[in-house]
Amino acid sequence: MNLAPLTQRFVLHFGEMGSRWGINRTVGQIYALLYVSPRALNADEIGEALAFSRSNVSMGLKELQSWNLVRLQHLPNDRREYFQAPEDVWAIFRTLAEERRKREIDPTLSMLRDALMEQPSTSDDIHAQARMKQMHDLVELMTGWLADVQKMDSTTLIKLMKMGAKVQKLLELTDKVSSTVKAGLTGRAAAPKLAAPLANSPEKNNRS
Repeated sequence: MNLAPLTQRFVLHFGEMGSRWGINRTVGQIYALLYVSPRALNADEIGEALAFSRSNVSMGLKELQSWNLVRLQHLPNDRREYFQAPEDVWAIFRTLAEERRKREIDPTLSMLRDALMEQPSTSDDIHAQARMKQMHDLVELMTGWLADVQKMDSTTLIKLMKMGAKVQKLLELTDKVSSTVKAGLTGRAAAPKLAAPLANSPEKNNRS
């Protein structure tokens, strides 16, 4: 199974980038091959295309399965296992985000929660705990936002991503409206206080 030049370039790049994404070169190349393949591939085909040993292919596929990034398939009258990457890139994005959250963010969030429940005994601990709370609040806010994004269908998610700077303008408009409303309410609350001194004004006393 010979790879076309464009496919080979894509596969090699994923292998080089793998270490930066937390996976090894073998896993990166296997996933890249499955992603661009027009059909599901078995382990022998993957090994032949990438010049990997059967054991390396097997370990790489297990790693990708643990990340839920490949689907296992069986073909009629064929006892071999076939593997394919999801076709929907947004489904891949959701899976990656969810798996990274479970592996990287959740343990940190759990540690921060435990640390914030402890009673600080020194001024250094008080300062450190305050900094930890800032990090905890940010991480919790981001995970909450990510959970909301995960619930969106692909069409809605695409619309959200395309909004870009429009979201910032909408937030700025919301802040302006909120400030105007607060100013109006403050003015109404102050009005009765301004009227109170008039009750004892000299003009009213002269009339009486």
